Amino acid sequence: MNASVAPSWHPALEARHAPLVEKLERLIPCMEVPLHLPWIDAILELKRQRGAVIMAHSYQSPEIFHGVADITGDSLALAQAAAGCDSDLIVLCGVHFMAESAKILAPDKTVLIPDLEAGCSLASSITAADVRALRAQHPGTPVVSYVNTSAAVKAESDACCTSANAVQVVEAIAAEFGVDKVIFLPDRYLGSWVAQQTGIELVLWNGVCEVHEKFTAMEARHTRERFDAKIVAHPECAPEVLAEADFVGSTSAMGKWLEKEKPARVAMITECSMADNLRNQFPQVEFIKPCNLCPHMKRITLPNIHACLRDLKHEVTVPDDVAVAARLALARMLAVGRRDRV
Repeated sequence: MNASVAPSWHPALEARHAPLVEKLERLIPCMEVPLHLPWIDAILELKRQRGAVIMAHSYQSPEIFHGVADITGDSLALAQAAAGCDSDLIVLCGVHFMAESAKILAPDKTVLIPDLEAGCSLASSITAADVRALRAQHPGTPVVSYVNTSAAVKAESDACCTSANAVQVVEAIAAEFGVDKVIFLPDRYLGSWVAQQTGIELVLWNGVCEVHEKFTAMEARHTRERFDAKIVAHPECAPEVLAEADFVGSTSAMGKWLEKEKPARVAMITECSMADNLRNQFPQVEFIKPCNLCPHMKRITLPNIHACLRDLKHEVTVPDDVAVAARLALARMLAVGRRDRV
């Protein structure tokens, strides 16, 4: 297919993808569905031809998350999937550090990302040199890096974690090294939240998620008062926002909390598409959306997924020496697994 020619809509598409059409019409404006459907159909065909697996983070838009992805979930789920993936070709619909992690854990696979510029404010807030400087300032103190970091930073770390197992990884590393202090980077808000859950002293870095830092306590209070909604917040939010929440937890823990509590109305204090994708799973819940979009996640689109598969472009690579060291840190994260508290 010529790069300038988009796939076209035809009536057979609606019949071919009837269950998906029904689902998407509940999650996005119905007028958008005919625009997405030709791309979805073309991507599914290319995926079949290439023998590819498409992985999508929970912050991807519904037409991607539900329309073309084989594997969906949070950062930990995607990392675990990459480690056990059977396909020789992975398309990672997320941000760059996720694609790097997939490549590190599946070094013999080809890992593509639809847009190489899909970054992360947390990953860009710290470098490998910064980690080495922190170690020099705190000799003998192990380093736990949030998975939202570059491969080079992971390689300088003793272990990685996600928000789903941050507390448990910190405690496991402290026990392994026989210390009561751990360097935790780069998210200062997640680090503050972890510090409240454990007796381990944390040395924090001054990084923040540009999506979650925008939420305010006033927004949370207004949402509760105006809509009589339960407040569920991601620990990357500021402490004063978390203080307003009925539940604080990782992306995956939010879904588990909804399943357990079944609130009539809920406000998800996290990236917008998370609520969009959960609405399909919890149709009885009314989602109030005081939300912010991640500009990096939204760089991933159906057209650039299609181009990525068609041309096998935007391959993500990691230097061997960096990958070896980073793999050890990620292996510690995977060994702890998912132990988020609900």
